[in-house]
Amino acid sequence: MRAEPVTLLRQATLIDGRVADVAIVGDTVTDVLPAGTAIVTDAASSVDLTGYVLLPAAAEPHAHLDKALTWDMINPPFGDLERAIASFHAFQEHLSEDDIYNRAHAAALKLLRAGTTAIRSHVNILPGDRPYRGVDALVRLRDDLAGLVDLELVALPPVGMDDETIEGALDRGLDLAGGAPHLAADPHAEVRRLVAIADRRGIGVDLHTDESLDGPMTMREFARIVREWPEHLVRTAGHSVRLGTLPAEELAVVIAELIEAGIGVVSLPITNLYLQGRRHPVSTPRGLTALRSLIDAGAIVGAGADNVRDPFNPLGRSDALETAALLVIAGHLDLEDSWHLVSNGARAVMRMPPADAVPGAAAEFVAVRGASLGEVIAEASAERIVIHAGHVVARSTVDHQIAEPAPQPAGLLIGKG
Repeated sequence: MRAEPVTLLRQATLIDGRVADVAIVGDTVTDVLPAGTAIVTDAASSVDLTGYVLLPAAAEPHAHLDKALTWDMINPPFGDLERAIASFHAFQEHLSEDDIYNRAHAAALKLLRAGTTAIRSHVNILPGDRPYRGVDALVRLRDDLAGLVDLELVALPPVGMDDETIEGALDRGLDLAGGAPHLAADPHAEVRRLVAIADRRGIGVDLHTDESLDGPMTMREFARIVREWPEHLVRTAGHSVRLGTLPAEELAVVIAELIEAGIGVVSLPITNLYLQGRRHPVSTPRGLTALRSLIDAGAIVGAGADNVRDPFNPLGRSDALETAALLVIAGHLDLEDSWHLVSNGARAVMRMPPADAVPGAAAEFVAVRGASLGEVIAEASAERIVIHAGHVVARSTVDHQIAEPAPQPAGLLIGKG
């Protein structure tokens, strides 16, 4: 299908239960009217959403498209972060740029058809004499999917990679600096080094931060360094599992510093629930960041799917409704907060304008078959219509067929004798 411009969404059920007509001009919502009152001026660009719930489109603030869909090829060990890293490093030595591109393309389209219209993906800079295979593959993918999904790319070097090679990846078209400083021998020095690379280039930074239940915590050093950065520059802390282990008084101090520094925190429930806590067979911790405390304090918070069927997570449907369900069940958030974290919370982390059925908001939506937000999160119907920049960019329909009960022979009595 081709992307189809939309000027009117009719009979849409909104998150608050209202049924409305939503008018769109270009990539912006211009009006929200009671259902049935909008005048249809162009039937071809009007979409009937009777029986659908209209949600702000999902945004994925922390993907690994270059790793996605490799679980079956690698057959890695279960539930071990360090061995997962080692198994992927061994596997990636044999990958070509096209190998990476093809899987990343498939993974991105899975996200898109499920309702995600903005993706931030970390991209491994590979060790050895061909470090930029993944970088070049993902830059090509970003160009090829322009107009369908907004794709932002983050450099992810292995611990200890030299500055020159990292900057070479940024020269080839990546958008943000990144890394995993908590894995380094001196985590605080690694934070300073990676942020300095971003600072030299005038770009933002997205770090894998404190992805463990104990050990060193780099969040405060990160906040101290970027506190005086200009407002427009991205500064993101992904995972941040360690925050969920802190006593209340210490946590409050750290959260205040994150807010002052403008750092967005990204929770990644499926991967962290899978990887964290395996050394605690009794009273196993959930392995999530301090979601409720961050939200209540007014921090910038989003959530994403992270790894999809790779050595770091054998599962994953590339569906923000899956992440939202985990936030309800494991994160103890309500339905509205859960969808907010995977949509406008994630967009805020990515420094993108909000999407919603309100005048002036970005026309980024996913309409899901269902009667309410609760039903949509619970059942995650595959029947969806995805709208990006005021255009329908994906449609999914479902055909259910169930056999009728076989007729009973005449005169046959069924029951207890």
